[in-house]
Amino acid sequence: MESLTPAQQQLYDWIVAFIHSEGHSPTYRQMMLGMRLKSPAPIQSRLEKLIDKGYLEHTYGKARTIRPTWKETNGLIIRGAIAAGGLVEVFPDTEVETLDLGRLLFDPSLFALRVRGDSMIEAMIDHNDVVILRPTNDVKNIKSGTIVAARVEGQTTLKHFHRYGRRVTLKPANANYEPILLDARTVEVQGVLVGVMRSL
Repeated sequence: MESLTPAQQQLYDWIVAFIHSEGHSPTYRQMMLGMRLKSPAPIQSRLEKLIDKGYLEHTYGKARTIRPTWKETNGLIIRGAIAAGGLVEVFPDTEVETLDLGRLLFDPSLFALRVRGDSMIEAMIDHNDVVILRPTNDVKNIKSGTIVAARVEGQTTLKHFHRYGRRVTLKPANANYEPILLDARTVEVQGVLVGVMRSL
């Protein structure tokens, strides 16, 4: 699915949380209050984009019919693995196994990767953990220190993301590894971390 702008993501997350809590979709007024907006126009624009991008659906002409396109599911596909060490060749984007989430409802755009290595151990991410990420192409709005899956010229790694003008530093969370310093133009952020699953 096409990634969302920060404003679209904010409204989408709010709608999902509202429906999960209240059991029905919000009104325009409730969305305006939730987004702290005084006009319905920005809500209408964001809703149209969320529908166009396939995140929401609704029944035209009927009130309270806005709903996410996700369904209850028995699992999230783990699409491969990601290095938590140095840069390595990108792991295949193939459906190799399924992470069982029971009846948990989740954003359909999320994807999961299994961690290979220990460079993020001080961030409580260990070898063989599964990281859950939200895809993004909005690198400029990633907060400094955010853990990301970053791709550099065909190689990929899981690191803290820091940008300093035209330079990017990918910092490990393990003193045994050195930060990776890069030209910002060579870095593609594939996703930002939203969760970690560990098998005990």
